[in-house]
Amino acid sequence: MIEATWGLIVAIIGVALVFDFTNGFHDSANSISTVVSTKVLSPRNAVAFAAFFNFVAAFGFGVAVASTISKIIQLNYVLTEVIPYIVLSALIGAISWNIITWLSGLPTSSSHALIGGMTGAGIAAAGFAAIKWSTVGQVALFMILSPLIGLVCGFLFMAAILNLTQKANKPTAESHFKRLQLCSAAAYSFSHGTNDAQKTMGIIVPLLFSIGYFGAAADPNNLPVPIWVILLAHTAIALGTLSGGWRIVKTMGYKITKLRPVHGFAAETAGAATILGASVMGIPVSTTHVICSSIMGVGTTMGASTVKWGVARRIMWAWILTIPISALIGFTAFTVIRVVIGY
Repeated sequence: MIEATWGLIVAIIGVALVFDFTNGFHDSANSISTVVSTKVLSPRNAVAFAAFFNFVAAFGFGVAVASTISKIIQLNYVLTEVIPYIVLSALIGAISWNIITWLSGLPTSSSHALIGGMTGAGIAAAGFAAIKWSTVGQVALFMILSPLIGLVCGFLFMAAILNLTQKANKPTAESHFKRLQLCSAAAYSFSHGTNDAQKTMGIIVPLLFSIGYFGAAADPNNLPVPIWVILLAHTAIALGTLSGGWRIVKTMGYKITKLRPVHGFAAETAGAATILGASVMGIPVSTTHVICSSIMGVGTTMGASTVKWGVARRIMWAWILTIPISALIGFTAFTVIRVVIGY
C-alpha cells in the first residue's frame, strides 16, 4: 500500500481548506440573504460584513464541534496509513455535493455533506464498525430537531416583536429594525463561523494524527486542535464568504417569503441563538437548515400562504438526500482510491 507522506497530508489539508472555502461561498447566503433582500446592506458590504464575523468566531466558544467531527471515524478501527485516504474521499463526496447543489441554487448543508462523505468513506475502508454511530445518530437527530427549533424560535420571536410593536409608528420602527438587523446579522455570521469552521478542523485533526503529529502516546479519542488549524479554517471560510453565493442568496432572500428588516432581524436572531446553543454543546448542526426554517417560522406569522411551500419542499428534499448521496460519493471515491494505493 502507498503510505501517506507529509506532502500528501499537506495536499489533503489543502483540499480540506477548499471544502471550507466552498462551505463559505455556499453558506454565505445564510449570513447575508436577509440583509440583502431587506436592502439594509448592499451585496458587496454584506459579504465583507459576514466574512469578518465568520473569522472572529475563531476566538469564541471553543472547539467542541471539531472534537465531535473528529470522532465520526473510530481511528482505532482503521489502519493509520488509510486515514488520509478516508478523509480525502470524504472531502470529494462533500465538495461534489456542495457544487451540485450550488449550481442548482439549493441551500443544503455542507456539514451533513461532510458527515455523509466521512461515513461512506469509512464504511468503504473498514466496514460499519469503523463508524461511531452514536455520533452519526446525534447528527441525524439534530438534522430533524434543529430546523424545528429554528422554525419555532423564528415564529415565537417574530410574534413577540409584533405584539410589542403593534402601536409603534411603522416608519420609525422600520428604521430601528434596519439598525438592529446589523446586530442580528453579525450574531448569525459569528454563529455560522463558530459551528461550520470547526467541521473542517475536525477532519484535519485525524490527518495530523495519522502522520504522528501528536506523538506516539496520543489518545485518538481525545485529540487537541492546534491554534494554526483554527486560524486556517476560519480564514478559509471567511474568504469563501467574501466570494459570495448569489444563486442561493436569491433562493433564500427572495423565494421563500417576502422579508422586511423586522423579519430579517427576527430570523437571524432566532437562527443565531439556535446555532450558538448547539455549538456550546458540541453538536454539528446545519446552519443552512436553521436559517431556512427560521425564515419560514417568521414568514408564517404573516399567514401560512405567504411562505412559498413549493420552494420549501424542494429545499427539504435536498436536505433529505444530502447525507445518503454524499455518503455514496465518498464510498465510491474510496473504492477507486483503494485500487490506486493497493489497499
